[in-house]
Amino acid sequence: MMEKWTERLSGAIPEGIALLFTRIALAGIFWRSARTKVEEGSFLTIRDTTFFQFSDAPFNQVPMFNGELGAYVTTYMEHFLPLLLLLGLATRLGALGLLGMTLVIQIFVFPEMAVWWQTHILWVAMALVLIVRGGGLFSLDRLIGAKNGRDR
Repeated sequence: MMEKWTERLSGAIPEGIALLFTRIALAGIFWRSARTKVEEGSFLTIRDTTFFQFSDAPFNQVPMFNGELGAYVTTYMEHFLPLLLLLGLATRLGALGLLGMTLVIQIFVFPEMAVWWQTHILWVAMALVLIVRGGGLFSLDRLIGAKNGRDR
């Protein structure tokens, strides 16, 4: 009897729903952060305060991504990678990019362990699930894979 329930709960549809919600949750975190970096009413016009933020401590501790370059890369990636997750397109790549951003934030920007345990560990867990499992049944990855004769 118990086997039947675990089979049903671990099927493609329940897993697809869980992965869809994981994609939405992780994408939402980074999308909301991205929107704080641009001018209100614009899509990608970066605020002056964002450039200032990336030239000031603790953001200037990030090798190669401090200052203007960091503002551009971070703002664009926080917009682009969540869109990939929402669509379920190149899900693993998008999640890997957000995992990398999370680790950079944790190591260089907010190295306090409290931030790790309160927030970043959840982001890492969601990204790892998506890297390991992919976008799931309700993703463009799955649709493209099915058209190309691949199941996943």
